[in-house]
Parts: sequence; structure tokens; C-alpha cells
Amino acid sequence: MIFDIDFIDETNEVSEKETAMIEELLHFAAVKEGIEEDCELSVTFTNNERIREINKEYREKDAATDVISFALEEMGEEEVQIVGADMPRMLGDIVISVEKTKEQAEEYGHSFERELGFLALHGFLHLLGYDHMDEQDEKEMFTKQRVILAEYGLTREQ
Repeated sequence: MIFDIDFIDETNEVSEKETAMIEELLHFAAVKEGIEEDCELSVTFTNNERIREINKEYREKDAATDVISFALEEMGEEEVQIVGADMPRMLGDIVISVEKTKEQAEEYGHSFERELGFLALHGFLHLLGYDHMDEQDEKEMFTKQRVILAEYGLTREQ
């Protein structure tokens, strides 16, 4: 395994099959991105109310969103990097609203599984430093998402 993923389902609505698909997709993406062994990350499934609270607290946006990522490798001004030979690389945390996933799957006309995979991959790419704050970065990140999802076999029709 390239890394360990700690799944937390606060909703009890995500099946083992869906969790396994996300784990497989993120491992597939990690190989594509050249991620080394011994990495860790977490994926939390929550509801709109909780993700709205997180969004307000950390991003000062009082609205539910679909996915939020917290990259642990982004250093703040006064943070000190901790390095240890025997410590796994901590990529960060991904939080996904299951309610928003269902809403968007219906809105976009594809399956819950496809939307869940898309959001997990989107959050994962944020952990790796990709962003969409300007047009060039957005094009790079969204192209990478499309390519990885297509090569993995998780298309919009699903």
C-alpha cells in the first residue's frame, strides 16, 4: 500500500463498497502522482450542517460545501516542520458532505458513487498542493481530475 487512509463516517451512510472504491481510486491517483510509500490521510463523511460549521470556522464562509481539505504539509509562518526517518508522511484530512454529494449527483445526472469519487479525488489533489484559485491552476487541476477519473474508469455516466 502507498498509504493508509483513516475513514470516519459520521453519517453511517457510506457503504463498505463505496469506501473501498475511494481507497482504490486514491491509491490509483497516488501512483499517477508519484507519491512515495508510508503516507497517511483521513477521509471524513459528514452532513451539510457539520461541513457548514467547518467551512465557517476555517474558511469564514457560512455555507455548506461539498468537500474541504486540510493539507498538513502547508506550513504556516510560525510553524516548525517535524521530520523523522520513521514517521509516515501526513498528507492531511478530507471532509466530504454526503448530503451535498447526493444533491450534486442528482443535479449532474450521474451516480452517487461517481460524485463521491470525484469529491474524494478533488480533495486529495488539494492535499498534494493543487488548487483552482486562478484560471491556469484551475485548468491544470480539473484536467488532472478528468484524466485520473477516466483512466480509473469512473466516468460521468456512472
